[in-house]
Formats: sequence, C-alpha cells, structure tokens
Amino acid sequence: MSRCRVAKGGNISVKALAFALVTLTAAAVLMPAANAQRREVPKSRQMVQYSFAPVVRKTAPAVVNVYVSSRVRNFVNPFQGDPFFEHFFGESFGLPQERVQRSLGSGVIVGPEGVIVTNAHVVKARGETEIRVALTDKREFDAKILLRDEKNDIAVLKIDAKGQRFDYLEFEDSDSLEVGDLVLAIGNPFGVGQTVTSGIISALARSGIGKGNASVFIQTDAAINPGNSGGALVDVAGKLVGINTLIYSRSGGSVGIGFAIPSNLVRLYVDSALSGRRVAQPWIGARLENVNRELAEGLGLNRASGALVARIDSDGPAAKAGLQAGDVITRVDGFEVDDARTALYRLTTRGIGNTAELSVMRRGRVAMVKIPLSEPPQPGPDDVRNLSGNHPFDGARVMNLLPGVADELGVDEAEGVAVLSVRPRSYAARLRLRPRDVIVSVQERRITSIRVLEQVLAEKPRTWVLGIKRGGRLLTLQVPG
Repeated sequence: MSRCRVAKGGNISVKALAFALVTLTAAAVLMPAANAQRREVPKSRQMVQYSFAPVVRKTAPAVVNVYVSSRVRNFVNPFQGDPFFEHFFGESFGLPQERVQRSLGSGVIVGPEGVIVTNAHVVKARGETEIRVALTDKREFDAKILLRDEKNDIAVLKIDAKGQRFDYLEFEDSDSLEVGDLVLAIGNPFGVGQTVTSGIISALARSGIGKGNASVFIQTDAAINPGNSGGALVDVAGKLVGINTLIYSRSGGSVGIGFAIPSNLVRLYVDSALSGRRVAQPWIGARLENVNRELAEGLGLNRASGALVARIDSDGPAAKAGLQAGDVITRVDGFEVDDARTALYRLTTRGIGNTAELSVMRRGRVAMVKIPLSEPPQPGPDDVRNLSGNHPFDGARVMNLLPGVADELGVDEAEGVAVLSVRPRSYAARLRLRPRDVIVSVQERRITSIRVLEQVLAEKPRTWVLGIKRGGRLLTLQVPG
C-alpha cells in the first residue's frame, strides 16, 4: 500500500488520511451553525471572527447624545463691513437680534451618578445655554458643566438625575495599548443615531495636532465622523481607552484617520472635576522644544527625536534636580519621548505631587534625572491688572509672565506682560488685541512687568509705538496718541 509522509516524519495510510479529511470537512460544515449560537467576548487575537455584540451590549448604554442649545444675540448693522463706520462705532453697533444656536455631539458616562465626559467643542456656546443628554433608552436629562478645557478639548458634565444610577464605562490604562489592538468607536455620526464602528489602534502618542501643549492622541482607523466627537473608543474588554475628538479629512467624512484623547488624560480631568481642583500642567522650570534634524546633527544624535531643554529657570525644580540647558529628554518614566508635547503629556499624566524620572542625552552620554512635579507659583494681586485710561491698552486684562504662566498660556516669551482678555468695544478691542498676545515694548522701552508698563502708559505721546509678540512674530504698531 502506498504511503504518504507527514510533517513529523511518521507514516499514515491513504485510507486513513481520506477518512480524516471527510471527518474534518463534515466538522467544518457544522462549525458555523454551532458558533453562530456563541456570543462571547473574544479572549485572544485569534478569535476575532467571533461577534463583538457582547462588547456593544455592555458599552452602548453608557454612550449618550449631547444636545446644546444657546441663545445668541447678534447686532444687525446696515453698515457692517464698512471700515470707517466700524472704526468709530464698533462691530456690535446696530439692532439686537436673538437666535437659537444648536449643536450635537456624543458623550460617555464614566460614573454611576451620571458623570459624563465629552469634548469641550461639543458644549461650546455663547449666552444662555441649555444642555440635554439623551440615553439609548430614549430617556433625556438636563446636564451642567463641571469642567471645560478648550486647550485639551475635554469637558466634564453632570446629569441632573435626582439620585438615579446609570450604566457607565470603566477607564482602561491607555499606556497599556499597543499598535494593532482592536477597538470600537461608538457615537452619533451626522445625527443618524448611535453607531458602532470597528478598527485597530493605528498609532500612539500622536502630537502636533491639538491646541494644548501637552496634547497627544491615539490614532485609529475605526470610522469617526462629525457627531462622533465626545464618543467612546473602547477595547474588546469593554473599557474606555479614549474619547473620540477629531478626524483628518479633506471631504468632512472619515478616511480612516481618526484621533482620540487617551483615557489617562481624560481620567485626570474627571478626578479634578469631582474634587473641585483645577487641572494644572506641572511646572518644572524649563522650556522644552522639539528636536529637528538640524538640532539632532548639531547635538550628535542619531535621530531627530526627543525634547530639547532650551531654557532653565535658575530657581525652578529642573535646575535643582540637575537638569541642564542642552539636555535632550528621551524617556519619561520609561516611556519613549518623541517631542516636547509627548514629554509634557507624560509629566501631566504623572501628576502634580509625584516625581518623574527622566532619561536624558547629555554630551553623548545617558543621564538619569529625578524631578519633582509641582504646581506653578500662583500670581499675587499685583500680577494681574485691568488696564484703563487714555492709552491703547484700555480694556485689556493683563498678567505678568511669572514662571509657569508662559507655559500655561502657550506663549514662548520669557519676559513681558501677557494679555488675558479684552473687553468688547474698548480701545484695546478696536486695536484688535487678542488673548495670549505679549506686550514686549512701548515707545521702544522694554516691558518686563505691569509696573513698568503702567509707568510708560502714564506718558502722553503724540504717537504710541507698540511691540506685540503674537504666535512667535513681533508686530510693531504705531497708534495716534
């Protein structure tokens, strides 16, 4: 009888082999019917052919729709757009007209008492605002804002539920994620109703996208569209790994490049909202910059990666810990650092009051630095001022650039007076002064503090010569006295 060799080197008869093939084929025919009855969470990456229905059943009730209605008052001006008229009367001159502005987004319940996380831009509104939350079972509740941070695009809401309990999602450690992990995105795209899409983690710690200087994102190819903002990104265990926030698209629809705020940063904001504390980025007393190709070559690095310590405050925690200007931070607590934002994200999620261990490249050698994370010095009553008078900065609220203030405001200056806000229809508003502008000179005199600024503004020149830093650019303005 002929023989056939198998992989392990043994022998098997052709008849036995044929019987085995028939048996396997029959089993294969029966398996789909049997497996169709099984509804369980995949326990390994090899079991992804099973249904995600159990994950959806577990997580979907905790994902809600967020409706925001706000009454906005506009001024109907027949001369709007006329620069001469607007110069003398302002843009808000005219007859008031009220209209209702509505927006729609998603949110995630993260506490049984009805604590909700969403994006700050979902609940961005002007004037009198009403926030309604709709659950998957069609119940609706009013909600109020506990915390809102535009820079990191996070908002924490609380349902007015009168003691009711809700389904909620638990946080997963976003640092445990790996590229290739399976995830589900749940939200309300285009207002069509709750929708679930699946995908994988495409990349981790994406930076250079959001407004915040400590913002990094999880990238996923799970379809995210307008209306998904504030929705949940969950893993196959049904835990929250991120809050969907934005997409990369030229058409407005999903092209498979979506971004979510990592759950570790979201959890920090939820804890702060519930405790009544403000989320503050740790102050280390150092200015960090990205390492580009030219800097890498100059520093003798084999790749353009890491966070360069560009400036050290002599009395700050970094100087006391031994960090030096010119050091390149490559790791924080063992996590690789690609750029300055990634380093600041790691320090922020590590948390104020703790100690972070930095791995730095210093003159071609690796050095370890342990640095305490503390809150920035709080401004005193003389560090913030509302300016008024017969000068170009009338109506501006300004602040001295104390240690940590520049980092919190997202400005690059080490010296000057920062603009916090501008009163509508004031001289400063007509001058188009903006928050985060930095006043660096007046009458060609360097401005180092509010006290110096007020001394110069007490003069009455025929022409004001102003130096304003905006987004790293120096603007020189000449204004009639």
